[in-house]
Amino acid sequence: MPSRVPDGHQRGWIIPIGGAENKENDRRILERFVRESGGSEADIVVIPTASRMHETGPRYEQLFRDLGAERVTVMDFDTRRDCQEQGRLTRLEEATGIFFTGGNQLRLTTLLGGTPVARVIRARNAHGVTVGGTSAGASILSEHMIAAGDEGSAMIAGSVRLAPGLGLTNRFIIDQHFRQRDRLGRLLTALAYNPFAVGIGLDEDTAAFIGPDEIVEVEGSGGVTVVDASEVSYSSIARVPDGQAAAMLGLKIHILVAGTTYDLSTLQPSPGRLVHTKE
Repeated sequence: MPSRVPDGHQRGWIIPIGGAENKENDRRILERFVRESGGSEADIVVIPTASRMHETGPRYEQLFRDLGAERVTVMDFDTRRDCQEQGRLTRLEEATGIFFTGGNQLRLTTLLGGTPVARVIRARNAHGVTVGGTSAGASILSEHMIAAGDEGSAMIAGSVRLAPGLGLTNRFIIDQHFRQRDRLGRLLTALAYNPFAVGIGLDEDTAAFIGPDEIVEVEGSGGVTVVDASEVSYSSIARVPDGQAAAMLGLKIHILVAGTTYDLSTLQPSPGRLVHTKE
């Protein structure tokens, strides 16, 4: 469950990124992550545990240093025992920003889930620390995580596998590489199983910056597909056998781009700074 925000504090930013964020020319997503983590005073811990590539952590370390962060540490985890080391927990307590790289989200949850590291990260976010991640690192941020699923736009019973995520919030379910890998169907199926949540599908090079006020702000070159199941009037997901198409009536779908916003409290989208008047 998400950690309770103490009196006098605000929850930190939660920043899921759809993967393949621009790291060369237009680094606006990573630049803003550094800014929300403290700017020139940012103290960032990079967790590359989802990735099997040894260069992943050092690459993000250099990127965040180049973007002006004051201090960056790569902290990998190979065993669940690593998650109990006091030195690692102390370092996480010091951070103003925590970033999960891409890779395999089940590797993250099986190593970190239920450990002191997971509890510290939830508590630090509740105390105002920014927590973000890209691709697999985005999927794990919420309480309900899409672990795997089939491609395609249809809602198919049994086409998605869910697992417990890090649990920073239970407001939404995230999917990533959304348009590029045709993942609408698996997000819809996940919402059919959990209609209380909001579905957030992130295109590549696109991020949702979710502030303490629960307003989603979009950054990047792609789109964010928001699926609101709060007014669903009928779902057949419990009646059809696995592998068969299911029905869900009453869904609302919004497509957001940079400049638009979505309020997770009121479930209302806004054109935001896209609104302008013609001369």
